[in-house]
Amino acid sequence: MLAQPPIISVSNLSKTYGSGFKALKGINLDIKRGEIFALLGPNGAGKTTLISIICGIANLSEGSVTVGGHDINKDYRAARSLIGLVPQELHTDSFETVWATVSFSRGLFGKPKNPAHIEKVLKDLSLWDKKDSKIITLSGGMKRRVMIAKALSHEPQILFLDEPTAGVDVELRKGMWDVVRGLQAAGVTIILTTHYIQEAEEMADRIGVINKGEIILVEDKAGLMQKLGKKHLKLYLQGKVDALPASLAAYNLELTDGGRAVIYDYDTKGERTGITSLLSDLRNAGIHISDLDTTQSSLEDIFVSLVRAP
Repeated sequence: MLAQPPIISVSNLSKTYGSGFKALKGINLDIKRGEIFALLGPNGAGKTTLISIICGIANLSEGSVTVGGHDINKDYRAARSLIGLVPQELHTDSFETVWATVSFSRGLFGKPKNPAHIEKVLKDLSLWDKKDSKIITLSGGMKRRVMIAKALSHEPQILFLDEPTAGVDVELRKGMWDVVRGLQAAGVTIILTTHYIQEAEEMADRIGVINKGEIILVEDKAGLMQKLGKKHLKLYLQGKVDALPASLAAYNLELTDGGRAVIYDYDTKGERTGITSLLSDLRNAGIHISDLDTTQSSLEDIFVSLVRAP
């Protein structure tokens, strides 16, 4: 069976501002139809700039972007109609009702009125009982849901969520992720930027890391965890140790818990973990172990190590 073409294709994309600042440098990225793709990066890395260009809000300096086969510059309306965007900042008319503002968004895309669709979107987002409320009266989390409802009003195939759960409490955040999973199940492709790395770890099929305007890695989540994951072995000592003998230097051990434990990091891919020889060498050095436990490095550990790399 032939592989489906990507729903979004970004080729050699660069963005240089008038000041000469290069916000994006030679970005190449394909988004698969129906996936949840998380774009991670520190503040100022270029996440929002990249999304703005794909959505046709900002102009690119070099390269090209196609959305559903439509060039974002040459065929703007067709490309943009496939996209729903939930921006980071909450922009909406505070004195309109939820129903009116979501219905108006649908009309902006030239779609005929469809009250049944608007009703379904509001119910899916737990906003139905607020449909006649003015937006000014809603909590921050509810306003964020209204932004998602607006983005879904014209039945897009692609949904961009730029920091969708910033300032949203944990309960609402979980509810929002249920909505995202439901949208994916209905065939919507979702691209999100997030600072909450545990969300990407839980939600995304693939993860891209952007830093200083460059994509430094794109990997499916399971492969990334396996490829870059390290395990931490914590060894609890029977007695307190002030310093580790030079004979153990090769293991790069970290003395912790006031000298009552050591941490040993080892690669999960390596043929030899070195644990057996470590235990033997500790014993030979007169250091005795009372207990041990292991933890796998999280996506957050991996992300921090990638962004810190020179």
